[in-house]
Amino acid sequence: MTTQTKPIEAYSLPTPNGQKVHIMLEELGVPWNYHRIDIGKGEQFTPEFLAISPNNKIPAIVDPEGPGGEPISIFESGAILKYLGLKFGKLYPTDPRQQVKVDEWLFWQVGGFGPMLGQNNHFSVYAPEKIPYAIKRYNDETHRLFGVLNKQLAGKEYITGEYSVADIAAIGWAQAWERYGITREEFPHVHAWLERLAARPAVAAGLNWGKDVQAKSLADDKEAQKILFNQRAR
Repeated sequence: MTTQTKPIEAYSLPTPNGQKVHIMLEELGVPWNYHRIDIGKGEQFTPEFLAISPNNKIPAIVDPEGPGGEPISIFESGAILKYLGLKFGKLYPTDPRQQVKVDEWLFWQVGGFGPMLGQNNHFSVYAPEKIPYAIKRYNDETHRLFGVLNKQLAGKEYITGEYSVADIAAIGWAQAWERYGITREEFPHVHAWLERLAARPAVAAGLNWGKDVQAKSLADDKEAQKILFNQRAR
């Protein structure tokens, strides 16, 4: 078992993507420090943060005890989860066939479940013009994806059978089901899974990290929207 003497530095926020890393670090029980990056104020564009996360997105981490004992920085939540799972030998399988299963669902989340729900939220809540086609498009895709997850969870406690980074990746997005018009009756396996995860102390702690700082509602913060939306290459 790999031990960690120096804290892992996590640059994040209590968003669905940030919560993945918080939960993972709590589950691993390793020392870590939380650095709040206020994306509504543009802190993600500072040279210091861009040196860690060139895509100017949270979360990102710096592990001072990376490969060969040298520091390493990692951006993209899926890459962070996989790195931590491999390093500490927990929540990411060693069997190659099971690794494929976990990778499939980890990439399903980072490539679809998160981005599609994010677009749903954007066009339904933040877009200055309510475009019926866009709203329906992303509402329908959200519903489809919840259906895919519900089917996968039938007869299972966790997405790939055993609790893994695949579950950690998805919970932050799935827990907001009411926002997307999802009902318990339609997708009972998803809701049973959410309840199982919520009962884990590390999940509860990870979901709450950073929420002690009250943030202004993005829906009402027009200046933050200017920073976050419709960015072009700098």
